[in-house]
Amino acid sequence: MADLPVRPDTPCVAVCSTTFDEICRGCGRSVVEVAHWVSMNDEQKELVWQRILAQGYPRRNT
Repeated sequence: MADLPVRPDTPCVAVCSTTFDEICRGCGRSVVEVAHWVSMNDEQKELVWQRILAQGYPRRNT
């Protein structure tokens, strides 16, 4: 993926909750994605960004 968009370092919005399933209600990432975010490369992060943005995340008021 060349010319990746400029994104914040993380989609985290400090509304962390995975109480009901494996997806954070604030950022939309899975528990595994959150745990491995720092070790993911830019292309892997961009794929996550594209998915969560398409799903309406990140959400500050959930």
